[in-house]
Amino acid sequence: MRESDGDRAVVLRWTRHPRCVSLARLELRKALAEWGLSALEDSAVLVLSELLTNAARHARVSPGRRIETRYLPVPDGLRIEVHDASAERPVRRAPDEDACDGRGLMLVAALADAWGADDRDGPGKVVWATLSLPDAVP
Repeated sequence: MRESDGDRAVVLRWTRHPRCVSLARLELRKALAEWGLSALEDSAVLVLSELLTNAARHARVSPGRRIETRYLPVPDGLRIEVHDASAERPVRRAPDEDACDGRGLMLVAALADAWGADDRDGPGKVVWATLSLPDAVP
């Protein structure tokens, strides 16, 4: 479901099914093109993939709860938010060299200007990241 939050944000709700990650990436690409922010596409899509995959895999919530994404243009860039009903915060960790996973938040930290997790109205949290256009970075 796509809806507008004010004039600018794109708000979508997803199940925990893995296919939703690729659908969310498609919607983000559309929004970036509409806003003239396609220069951020590669990094933004990867950041979204990691945050949404984390929510789908690790958020322990009751069946039927949805994960919400919000894409919002901000001055000189983009803010990506992933909302879920779990209070458990993401933790960046150093994975074992042989591990096949555990590097997602390291990628987010490397690609985003800033990222974090905050409480939200109602149950759960919001995990967010901001990215700046290449020309906007000091």
